[in-house]
Amino acid sequence: MNRCEHTLWLSWPMPAETNTPYETAMAEISAAQNLPKTVVLKQTHTGDEAYEIRNEAEQIVISGDDAGLLYGVYEILMADGRIENGIRKPAYAYRMINCWDNMDGTIERGYSGRSLWFDNGRIAYDASRIRLLARHLASVGINVICINNVNVHQDALSLIDEHLDDVAELASIFRAYHVRLMLSISFAHPLSDGIATADPLNPAVIGWWERRTALVYSRIPDLAGFLVKADSEGRPGPFTYGRSHAEGANMLAQALQQYGGILVWRCFVYNCRQNWRDTVTDRPKAAYETYQPLDGQFLSNVILQVKNGPYDFQVREPISPLLLSMQKTQLALEVQLAQEYTGQQVDIYEMPPLFKEIWDGMGRDRIMAAAAVSNLGNDMNYTGHPFAALNLYAYGRFASDPDSNPEQVTDDWVRLTYPSFSEQDRKLLAYILMSSRSVYEKYTTPMGLGWMVTPGLHYGPSPEGYEYQAWGTYHRADRDAVGIDRTSNGTGYTRQYPDALCRLYENSETCPDNLLLFFHRLRYDTVLKDGRTLIQRMYDEHFEGVEEVYRMAELLRSMPFPQEDAAVIEERMQRQLINANEWCDVMNTYFHRLSGVQDEHNRKIYD
Repeated sequence: MNRCEHTLWLSWPMPAETNTPYETAMAEISAAQNLPKTVVLKQTHTGDEAYEIRNEAEQIVISGDDAGLLYGVYEILMADGRIENGIRKPAYAYRMINCWDNMDGTIERGYSGRSLWFDNGRIAYDASRIRLLARHLASVGINVICINNVNVHQDALSLIDEHLDDVAELASIFRAYHVRLMLSISFAHPLSDGIATADPLNPAVIGWWERRTALVYSRIPDLAGFLVKADSEGRPGPFTYGRSHAEGANMLAQALQQYGGILVWRCFVYNCRQNWRDTVTDRPKAAYETYQPLDGQFLSNVILQVKNGPYDFQVREPISPLLLSMQKTQLALEVQLAQEYTGQQVDIYEMPPLFKEIWDGMGRDRIMAAAAVSNLGNDMNYTGHPFAALNLYAYGRFASDPDSNPEQVTDDWVRLTYPSFSEQDRKLLAYILMSSRSVYEKYTTPMGLGWMVTPGLHYGPSPEGYEYQAWGTYHRADRDAVGIDRTSNGTGYTRQYPDALCRLYENSETCPDNLLLFFHRLRYDTVLKDGRTLIQRMYDEHFEGVEEVYRMAELLRSMPFPQEDAAVIEERMQRQLINANEWCDVMNTYFHRLSGVQDEHNRKIYD
């Protein structure tokens, strides 16, 4: 069995090469083994990716358009006998993967090797591996992949110029699995082609984008659209020309409209040159302050892509208030599969509980798309750590059905990925994975503290690494207290939420414990709901987290993983143990030195 075929979740043989989703669905049935009944496909022309399954006495009938038939076939093949009658339709029209791949083959925040499709300034890929990846994405309903970094470098202009035909060839591989390509563009691209400005209201700029868009769609007629990061972390944007983000986005969206393309505009905009002495500016408030006043000003094919939390994919954050406030604008939820702040695909951090928490917490009626920062690379197992594939799988499941159950999703992935496991081993692995998020949170930054990572690298502890840098301040710990008051008496961030959530977060007695230090500044001797002081809770969490990692390692060694997976898992667990111990020692020592408070249990804390 091919290693990458095993380490993801589809374990049966690849079918013959095809050109369309319908052909792919037929080929998957032909290649499948041990189907419970004859499967009959009936084409419709609804165009909405919906499908119906009827489990009849002697056959299973799947009705739908080409995409729906493909999704229905994968449901049958992955169902483990649980085949229920009914109509299914993905919750969102766009279920996107954002790859941060650069043309030189590197990947920004990539933890699974180099790019699958770029190398040395050109497009270069193994077509069989791309087909295999497309197959896995389609099996969980992912239907868009943006192949290049949102931080667009100069050479990425070639993707809509001299390398456009190569991009079109890559698109044809994904097309057979109903996965459409998207491209990240730079707002300043016209400047690289002899235009003196990138002002979105300038006729020369408008004309340049109209011509370039027409060229792109002449080669890739089903391109999903463009993705833009503007006026953020040094990226160019409309602010340079005194224009609003609505004016900037609408100019590009208008160029895309006649081709059915969408313009995805990232809302990750904040002041990344903040003076640490400034205690008024509060970075989590930035996205809401920038975009909420523009509600209703965007064209119908503009989608604002909003990060799940107001910071930057921290271990624990509240839901972004922007996801709850835009009544007249189409939004996309953005999550990060690449574990930038959550262990970098070394430490185990399972995301299904996080996805459940996010989707349950936001207003789904205003969300029309989902996007995830990719955890993919050219490592043999695509995601570096075998278990990181679960997060990719789970994202597709939740993006298609936000009501998915984290336990069921985890159980399904374990069953599909390790079909030879006994029921006991499957349950044990699922238990380890389901608990991994809380374990990681304990030994790193519990109670919503966040951001105490090594600057730049973002792996490993550095309690004051960002505290005095221009990127912002995050905890302001001193000898008496820690945290930032974000209530109405502090920065006022809580006022961005609807009334019920505002009241919940305003009061430290009702604020969830796992977000206490995000919303409140508390003294170390504050007594929490469980009777422990804040400082004792911090000591306990860090020590408990390390103990649980040792237990996880012991249990994993007892499990019958395939040899190649066992070697990777053991190597990563050894690194996770080192990381957990370092976090525990550094964080406990840091707060012990500040507070002078001893651990009630007299465990080892360094002076």
